[in-house]
Amino acid sequence: MRAEVPSRQREFFEYALIRLVPRVDRGECINAGVVLYSQAFDFLGARTHLDVSRLRALYAAADSVQTRAALSAWEMVCAGAPGAGPAGGEPLGRRFRWLTAPRSAVVQPGPVHGGLTANPAAELDRLFDLLVL
Repeated sequence: MRAEVPSRQREFFEYALIRLVPRVDRGECINAGVVLYSQAFDFLGARTHLDVSRLRALYAAADSVQTRAALSAWEMVCAGAPGAGPAGGEPLGRRFRWLTAPRSAVVQPGPVHGGLTANPAAELDRLFDLLVL
């Protein structure tokens, strides 16, 4: 007989898409990642992907190297990695709020949405596969 592994209760999480807006004046965007925060699980993570051909379809002169670096910065801030700057040392909730604050830049957050999950890392992967790839 197999022992039952206690499953964690589903808890609230928040997420936002990370969008590329290569020409802010036109407002066209590409989903390039997801950032997800769960206070209950003490989790903050981001996954990003740059589709250069889609980026160039919206703006042929787009700088893919700089765009990739900006996307990597989101992941670094979430991880609190060295080189993430002062934001990387903030508590997770403050990092999430800073990342999802509205901005007029090539890399922007979308609106914040919520849900329930028992596994925020798996939920991040699911949302990334569903909304970005």
